[in-house]
Amino acid sequence: VQLQASGGGLVQPGGSLRLSCAAPGSIFSFNGMGWYRQAPGKQRELVARIFSGGITNHADSVKGRFTISRDSAKNSVYLQMNSLKPEDTAVYYCNAYVRTTTGRTDYWGQGTQVTVSS
Repeated sequence: VQLQASGGGLVQPGGSLRLSCAAPGSIFSFNGMGWYRQAPGKQRELVARIFSGGITNHADSVKGRFTISRDSAKNSVYLQMNSLKPEDTAVYYCNAYVRTTTGRTDYWGQGTQVTVSS
C-alpha cells in the first residue's frame, strides 16, 4: 500500500498549510488513518488521527490549531494546520493501519517537510 503525501513547505509563524494524503483505494479499508511528525533529534509522534467511524484525535500540542479530515470520494485524508509555530517544524508522515489478529499493520507515506520560520 503506497500512501502519497503532499502539501508541505516553508511558511512563516502564524501561517497555514494543508497536507494531503492519498490512498490507492478506499480509505475505509483501513481501521484508521493519521499524521505523525518527526523533528530532528526527536522521536516520531502522533499529530492527529481519524478512525474509520469518523472519530478524531489530536495531540494536545496541536489542538485548536490543526484539524484532520477526510474525503472518501477522493480516498484522501487531510491535515489543516493553522497558527503554525516554529516548533511545528518537522517531517510529516501519513499513516494508515489495519488491525490484525496479532496486532496491527501500518502503512506509511514518504513524508513531507514542513518548515515554520521567519
